[in-house]
Amino acid sequence: QVQLVESGGGLVQPGGSLRLSCAASGFTFSRYVMSWYRQAPGKERELVATISTSGGSTSYVDSVSGRFTISRDNDKNTVYLQMNSLKPEDTAVYYCNARRVGLFEYWGQGTLVTVSE
Repeated sequence: QVQLVESGGGLVQPGGSLRLSCAASGFTFSRYVMSWYRQAPGKERELVATISTSGGSTSYVDSVSGRFTISRDNDKNTVYLQMNSLKPEDTAVYYCNARRVGLFEYWGQGTLVTVSE
């Protein structure tokens, strides 16, 4: 069955770094656009970063541009989110999303990132 399993979340101090991973299985990973979303307490889920099927194109929400980097390894069926210079406002549950435009969409269970002293 389809699975997206996120890992790498945790507690980090402001200015620190974390690397999230999302391991995919049960579908043809290389055919799916991959994204990271996040949802902070009391807020709506927002799109953070997206990467094309080949990895050649990426996009970011303005609030993380220059600090976060999305990447993928199609041989390992894994997408990553490198998060640097973390701020308290980055605190959220981060979700992995796989989308084949017009066809299918899958979500992971989420991993909690807490940025605090």
